[in-house]
Amino acid sequence: MVDDTFAAAALTYHRTPVPGKLEVVATKPLGNQRDLALAYSPGVAAACRAIVEDPAEASTLTARANLVGVVTNGTAVLGLGAIGPLASKPVMEGKAVLFKKFAGIDVFDIELAELDPERLIEIVGALEPTFGGINLEDIKAPECFIVERELRKRMNIPVFHDDQHGTAIIVNAAIYNALHLVDKKLEDVKVVCSGAGAAAIACLDLLVEQGARRENIFVSDIEGVVYAGRETLMDPWKARYAQETKARSLGEVIEDADVFLGLSAPNVLKAEMVARMARDPVILALANPEPEILPEEARAARPDAIIATGRSDYPNQVNNVLCFPFIFRGALDVGATEINEEMKIACVRALAELARSEVSEVVIQAYGGESAPFGREYLIPRPFDPRLILQIAPAVAEAAMKSGVATRPIKDLGAYRQQLNEFVFRSGLAMKPVFEQAKADPQRVFFAEGEAERVLRAVQAVVDEGLARPIICGRPKVVEDRIERLGLRIRIDEDFELVNPLSDPRYNDYWRLYHRLMERNGVSPDRARTVVRTDATVIGALAVRRGDADALICGVEGRYRDHLRHIENIIGKAGGVHDYSALSLLITAKGTFFIADTYVSDNPTAQELVEMTVYAAEAVQRFGITPKIALLSHSSFGSHQDSTAGKMREAVRMLHESRPDLEVEGEMHADAALSEDIRSRIFPNSRLKGAANLLIMPTLDAANISFNLLKVLGEGLSVGPLLLGTACPAHIATPSITARGVINLCAIAAVDARSRTECHPLPDLAPGADSA
Repeated sequence: MVDDTFAAAALTYHRTPVPGKLEVVATKPLGNQRDLALAYSPGVAAACRAIVEDPAEASTLTARANLVGVVTNGTAVLGLGAIGPLASKPVMEGKAVLFKKFAGIDVFDIELAELDPERLIEIVGALEPTFGGINLEDIKAPECFIVERELRKRMNIPVFHDDQHGTAIIVNAAIYNALHLVDKKLEDVKVVCSGAGAAAIACLDLLVEQGARRENIFVSDIEGVVYAGRETLMDPWKARYAQETKARSLGEVIEDADVFLGLSAPNVLKAEMVARMARDPVILALANPEPEILPEEARAARPDAIIATGRSDYPNQVNNVLCFPFIFRGALDVGATEINEEMKIACVRALAELARSEVSEVVIQAYGGESAPFGREYLIPRPFDPRLILQIAPAVAEAAMKSGVATRPIKDLGAYRQQLNEFVFRSGLAMKPVFEQAKADPQRVFFAEGEAERVLRAVQAVVDEGLARPIICGRPKVVEDRIERLGLRIRIDEDFELVNPLSDPRYNDYWRLYHRLMERNGVSPDRARTVVRTDATVIGALAVRRGDADALICGVEGRYRDHLRHIENIIGKAGGVHDYSALSLLITAKGTFFIADTYVSDNPTAQELVEMTVYAAEAVQRFGITPKIALLSHSSFGSHQDSTAGKMREAVRMLHESRPDLEVEGEMHADAALSEDIRSRIFPNSRLKGAANLLIMPTLDAANISFNLLKVLGEGLSVGPLLLGTACPAHIATPSITARGVINLCAIAAVDARSRTECHPLPDLAPGADSA
C-alpha cells in the first residue's frame, strides 16, 4: 500500500509547477511572419497536397510516424480496478512520459468513456490517420482480446495491448534464460500458471509460439484448475488451455512443475507446493505489490529455485518498461503495419541475449563499477540499462523487415544504431544510474541543515529509496516537531542518526580537532568551542574528516563561499589540486549538459582549467556518460589572440598531451561545441565528434551566467553543483535548491563516497590538546 506521506508527495508532483505531466511543444520556429506562413496558411497547403499525392509522405511531413496513441477505457487500471477513464488519466500520462523518456516517442493519451467493445473498436479504429501506432492500456479481459483482435484486422498500423504482450515478452525472456541456466528445454517443461487474465494468456501464447507444448501447460484461476468441460468463468481464450485432468486446485497441479507463472493474487503459492516442484524450479511470482509467494519463503522451501517478481526490491524484476518503448521504437522506425509474433520473439531474444552479453564499459560506469553477471539473480536486464534501446529496437525493426510488415525499411542498421546511441545521451536519464549505484552500497551522508523542511522531505525520500544512511544536524525537538508538522514517517535513531550540536557526546573531540586544524589561523580554544557548537557545516566537515560520515551536503542555507571556506579549512584539497571547481548538471529537452566552473574559480589559469577538466570528466563518467569536452571562448580556434582565449588554447594543448584518452577540443564558440556541422565547416580536423556534453568555461562569470540562462530558457532540471577537488566528498548546494535537488545531490555524494579509497589522514592532536 502507498503510505500517506508518499501519496502527498505524489499529489504535489502531479500538481506543481503545472497540473499533469505532459505538454505539447512546437518543433519548428515561429519567430516571424514567414515562419507563420510556412507553418500554416498558405505554406501548409504544399504539405497537404504532397500527402494527397503520396500518403507515405505523412511520415516525412508530419509527426505521425513518431506518434503513439495510448488508449484506455479505465476498466482495469493497475491494481485499482475499474476506476473509469477520467481517473485513469494520470496513469496514461505516466505511460506517455515513459515512452518519451526511454524511446523519444511522442504520445497523446486518450481516455474513452465507452464500455461497449464494438463502439470502442469503432472509435479507436477511426483514429488511424492521427497515429503511427496504438498502445491499448488497462482494458479488462475478455474485452481486451476482442478489441485488440478487431483493431489489428482493421488498422494498418501497430496495435499493441501492453498489459498482454509487454508482460508476455519480459516473462518469456526470463523463462528462456532461466531454462538455459538449468539445462532444460522449453518443449519438455511443465508450466503451471496461476491467473487467466489478459497478461497470463498472452504469456502462455508466446511460450507456445516459442516451442512450449500446450499439453504441458496447466492453468488455475479463482475457480480452480481450468479443465476440459468446465463452464464457470470460461471464455474462448482461457478454454485453449483446458486440460483433461482430474486435478481441481493449484496444489494438485503443481506437482513436478518446472515453471510456476503467477499473475494472480498474493500468497496463493504455498511453501509446501514449491517443495513439490521439479528440480531447479523457475518461479515467477508477479502479483504486485504482494507476490504469490515471497522470494525468501520460496527459497527456504527450495534453495535451488530461480525466482522473479514484479518488485524492484528483489532481483529479476519483470517490468514492462523493459519492452514497450523499444518495441514501438523499432516498429515506428520501419513504418510497420503491425507488431507480429516475429517481432515479439525478436524482442524476447534481444532481452535474453542482453542479459547474457558481456557488460560494456558504459554500463559498468553507470552501475558504479559493478556488473551483475548473468545468473540466477540476473535473468533479465535492469530497467535503466542504456543498452536496451540499442539492442531491442534494431532487432524488432529487422524482424519487421524480414517478415514483410515494414513499409519504410532501414537500409543501414549500423547507422540506425548510431542514431539510437545519440538518443541515449539526449534522453535526460542521467540520474538513473547514479541512483542505482547509490542504492547498491548506501553511504553515510551528513546533512548540515537538518532542520530545514526541504532537507527533511529529502531525507524521507532518501530513506524510502535506500539511497544513503542519513546523518542530520539539528536540535531534536525542532527536528521532531517539523517531522510531525510535515507528516513525515522518519524517526530519529531508527531512520537516521541525529547530531545534536548542543549535546553530542563527540563535541569535545570535534572542537579539539577543529582547534588543532585552525590554531595557526587565529582560532583560540574558546572560539573553536563556539564555532563547533553553532556552525553545522563545520560539524559536518569534521564528521567527514574524522570518518564519522562518508560525505557532506551543506549550503541549503547561507552563502556558498562561507561553506566553501569551512570545507577548505577542515577537509582540504585532494593531493596535487591547485584549486576547487564546481560542476553543474543541466538536463534539458535538447540533452544532458555539464558546465564548469559555475561557483568557485573566478579566472582559472590554464593549469587549473586542465585540472578542472580532468576532475569534471571523471564526474561525468560516474553518470555512465562518455565525456565529450569543449573548452569555450569568444575566440574560435585562434580567431582572437587575447589572454582569455590564449589560456583556453593552452589548456587544450596541455590536455591533448597529458590526457590523449579524453575527447576534448577548443577553444571554440558554444554553437560549434554543440553542432558538429558548424564545427566541421570552420575546423574540420577537430578531435571532438558529435555534440559536446561537458562545457568548460573561461571564467566564473561566463559559467554562472550561461548556466542560469540555459536553466531558465531551456526549462532544464539542474543538478548540483558538484564540488570537485576535495580530499573527501563534500558538496555545497545553493539556497534555491528544492527537496528533489537535495535527493539528487545526496545520490551523487553517496556515489562520490563509494569511489574514494581514503581521505586525508587525521593530524595528531598537539601535546596537551586534551586539556585545552
